[in-house]
Amino acid sequence: MKRIFTTALGAALAIGAGSAALLGASAGEANAVQAGDYRVEPFHTQVLFSVSHFGLSNFSGVVTGASGALKLDPAHPANSKLDVSVDAATILTPVEKLTGELRGAEWLDSAKYPKATFVSTKVIPTGPEQATIEGDLTLHGVTRPLTLKAHFVGAGVNPITKGYTVGFDGEGVLKRTEFGVTKYAPMIGDTVHLTLHAAFELRR
Repeated sequence: MKRIFTTALGAALAIGAGSAALLGASAGEANAVQAGDYRVEPFHTQVLFSVSHFGLSNFSGVVTGASGALKLDPAHPANSKLDVSVDAATILTPVEKLTGELRGAEWLDSAKYPKATFVSTKVIPTGPEQATIEGDLTLHGVTRPLTLKAHFVGAGVNPITKGYTVGFDGEGVLKRTEFGVTKYAPMIGDTVHLTLHAAFELRR
């Protein structure tokens, strides 16, 4: 789906706030997380999606190919910003034929709309290690508001890359027909449930 499925489809998808402070954690925890400009760590960022299949079962897939940035200000969470994209052509399901169809012109049309992008407009701490992230999702050539519920996972130095990393999980819901993705709706569910797993590495 064009510019996130996100992240955010964005987010990662997106995502929470690059720190425990951004997510409403205590001052002590906030001081332990580094402020600064982060970039998406693409190998550990993905957007999972789930839709109803004829009302009989739920069916899931994944979108990867993430890129983008997180500006983190733990002391002033409202100043934090998230701008992330995923590659619509990376959409993958367990069914090879379906994967090809979803990438094609009748669904996401990834050749014409290669990216799905989520840009935050507001970060609202809602409790310890949690936040609501409001923003705009551009998907399949259409831009509409999307709200993500984010949860802080952890922060520290990645022992392999040696880069300082923060991680988040997030959830969101969208109506695909509002983005012009109407194939087989409503038999194949209009409501798309998103689950985001996102990692961000501090720029050196």
